[in-house]
Amino acid sequence: MAEGNEEQLRFHPIDGCTVRADFDGGAMSSDFGPMLLRSVDRQIGLSDRLAAAIADWRHPSYTDHDLRDLLAQRSFLHACGYSDGNDADALSADPVFQLGLGRYPLAEESGLASGSTFSRLENGVSRKDVYRLAQAFVDQFITSYAQAPEAIVLDLDHTVDPTHGQQAFSFYNHHYRTHCFLPLVIFEGQTGRLVTAVLRPGKTPTGAENASILKRVLDHLRAAWPDTHILVRGDGHFANPEIMSLIAARANTDFLVGLTGNNRLNKQARPYLDAAADAYAARCAEARRMGVTPPQATRSYHELSYAAGSWPIAPRVILKAEIMTAGRNPRFVVTSLQDPSPEQLYADLYTARGQDENFIKHLKNDLFAERTSDHSFLANHLRLFYACAAYVLHHALRTQVLAHTELARAEPGTVIVRLFKLAVRVVPKKRRVDLHLPTSCPVKDLLHRASEVLYRIKPTPQPA
Repeated sequence: MAEGNEEQLRFHPIDGCTVRADFDGGAMSSDFGPMLLRSVDRQIGLSDRLAAAIADWRHPSYTDHDLRDLLAQRSFLHACGYSDGNDADALSADPVFQLGLGRYPLAEESGLASGSTFSRLENGVSRKDVYRLAQAFVDQFITSYAQAPEAIVLDLDHTVDPTHGQQAFSFYNHHYRTHCFLPLVIFEGQTGRLVTAVLRPGKTPTGAENASILKRVLDHLRAAWPDTHILVRGDGHFANPEIMSLIAARANTDFLVGLTGNNRLNKQARPYLDAAADAYAARCAEARRMGVTPPQATRSYHELSYAAGSWPIAPRVILKAEIMTAGRNPRFVVTSLQDPSPEQLYADLYTARGQDENFIKHLKNDLFAERTSDHSFLANHLRLFYACAAYVLHHALRTQVLAHTELARAEPGTVIVRLFKLAVRVVPKKRRVDLHLPTSCPVKDLLHRASEVLYRIKPTPQPA
């Protein structure tokens, strides 16, 4: 069989007609997303803020791309569904990505950075650069509020980032049964805003390490918002004396964290679990008598008298006494909050931190935060920040531009598929650039609304 043209795609005939496709469409793009992302970035000033955090070590004579454009380009790539730095090679001449970076499309001097340029950038950042970038995300979080909020919730969570090579500080973690990094990600629990992230070695963190990271974040937030109430929320990794001491010494700051059970706690919990088991059995018997489906679980909430000898304060310890079909499921939390009832503390406040898992899923699955395959730890830290920047852009787009639309609460992956992956023909002219979208575009009204909102908003002043 004769080989076809390598540049041509062959399909079965339709109505007697030969069907072929080629890549001679000219100035076209499969991504409309950079146009929206550029407007969001101009509005919130993210790329400018991140670029200001890096001390540019490069010699101007050998520099074609400034730091701001490099950071914007890579975060746009992540935000449009491109996971790897090598994607920049194929897209350096993409006319819409060039427009997204503020360049006249298809001009010889408008080419974007390649994968090798990003590799040099990642391997050139210093520890101070990474520290300032982490702080820049906190600054971005602060400026996302028009005024100081009355209260915020800092959701702290470690997430596994599996490694598969010889990356520095990759360790075997028995809990996850893999070699990995274990980054710490902080979100605002009520809104889903990203506060900051820190790439960590794969070993389980100590209480002192957690407290050290949290202290820097709290100091920065408190300097901007002296009267805001801050609730620190996390799982059992954060129930340690260092975190408690840090928060107890601060006004208008509280914690609510999970607590691992032990013999003393289980002994105190036993009477409540026995009572819950009796109630569950009675409910199941009544359900069988009435011919209805038995209940999934029975639970009650109680306050225990318990304090570890290493704790610097005597906080409240709350028990959720739960009986399920599979058996007993006691759960404990510890908190410095004094007013809420045990049920409010657990069922309303603590359980809500489960939403944090969705935010992490968006960061990892949709925006490729796990693409940390460089040998250098600092380079991988910058790669994590690319995904963080993409998350901030997506969150701003959904909450500020797509509010009250069908995509207002959509995952980033849904926004990418519905709104970003659109065919665009680019027609550069002398005094303007025309973008031609499909006539049958299913999100025509949504794009019109989004573009008008972004066009009318003034850009955020650049950081000094």
